[in-house]
Amino acid sequence: MPDALPSKKPEPQWAAFVALDWGDQKHYWKLQDAASPQCRGGELDNTPEALESWAADLAYRYAGGPIAVCLEQSRGAVVYQLSKYPHLVLFPVHSTTSARFRQAIRPSGSKSDAEDCAVLLDLLLHHRDCLRRLDPDSAETRLLQLLVEQRRTFVNERTRHSNRLTNWLKMYFPQVLDWIDNIDSPLGCDFLERWPTLEQLQHSRRGTVHEFFLQHNSRSEERIEERIAAMYAANPAVRDKAMLDAGPMITKEIVGLVRALNSAIEELDKRIEKLTEAHPDKAVFANVPGAGPALLPRLIVAFGTKRERYQTAAELQRYSGIAPVTEQSGKTRYVHVRRACPKFLRQTFHEFAGHSLNKSAWARAFYDQKRSEGQGHHAAVRALAYKWIRVLFRCWKSNTPYDEQKYVQALQKRHAPLVNLLGTGVKWKNVAGFQKLCLENS
Repeated sequence: MPDALPSKKPEPQWAAFVALDWGDQKHYWKLQDAASPQCRGGELDNTPEALESWAADLAYRYAGGPIAVCLEQSRGAVVYQLSKYPHLVLFPVHSTTSARFRQAIRPSGSKSDAEDCAVLLDLLLHHRDCLRRLDPDSAETRLLQLLVEQRRTFVNERTRHSNRLTNWLKMYFPQVLDWIDNIDSPLGCDFLERWPTLEQLQHSRRGTVHEFFLQHNSRSEERIEERIAAMYAANPAVRDKAMLDAGPMITKEIVGLVRALNSAIEELDKRIEKLTEAHPDKAVFANVPGAGPALLPRLIVAFGTKRERYQTAAELQRYSGIAPVTEQSGKTRYVHVRRACPKFLRQTFHEFAGHSLNKSAWARAFYDQKRSEGQGHHAAVRALAYKWIRVLFRCWKSNTPYDEQKYVQALQKRHAPLVNLLGTGVKWKNVAGFQKLCLENS
């Protein structure tokens, strides 16, 4: 979720301007009064007590007047600690921005904490219109944001450990990858924890193995019998004693890590579900095709609850990185993916657009059209995400729940070219009380 975006609010009468070069042990700061060109600076210990004393001193010195603070951090310990002071208005600056600005005014490449502070102060004083004032969303939305981002981190970690587990199994016990569809699932973890080697598995009774699959909700007797027959007919992949000793031991350790991540993801899912159900914007995105339990809260977080944050859909398209970048010089013109953007936000829209392909007929038709024009898969999905942002932006801005049927009818009313791709036999069916476009008829 974007906390830092260009604010449309009028600027207050600033009492002072501060640049803060934060560090792991010490913070260096530089201050200039609004009514005086003279600057002063100093150092702070990186402790909550030191920041508290420093902020209280600024509030006393300037009678609680607003103070603009520029720092190279949009989220982190320092930002969260400074956000509790109402007289401090934060202007986060990307580290690349300050580095290039410093290189422009100091081509020699000299660098120090004092010089970095001077660069940040120059940016704040003379280029404040290009900076983004920190404007945090509601507490419930920020909590949801932290949880969905952490969930994604855990999922990525589970994928990493699952790949490591797969690599080890390929070396000494590859057959299990054919018998278990998802090796990082509870079924896969329990199987490997009980039978980490083919030898141990083949020494078990057939009835025990059969019962194991039944207890893990494997109800296809045919599939179970196929697995069991393959297990007892399998031959050892290796006979190297070193590998047969190391493989099971490392497998069990990785399985433990995967189990812990599965448990953490499950707990996060429960909390995210409760927060999503109670969120005021849930109704806006609840019927969006492709927005399931994982993507629905991410869409809520992507837009946020502050309607004044974006004036147009194009602002969100550019900020999220979905809108492409055009570079042009003379007769040369180059369009490419926007790289300087919040990666999680861009990933949210990209993944959602991909999931909508099997749930929305117009989204599939739009994607197929882009593919027929020669675009690659990801380029076509980004183009679809670009269109989805425009559609959902209108719903979000007006606090109107998305309705697939109304949107297709609107396309037909204005004779949009996309309607021709849907065909003439557009029909609707009732699914769980909602009208859904029949994909087979489109």
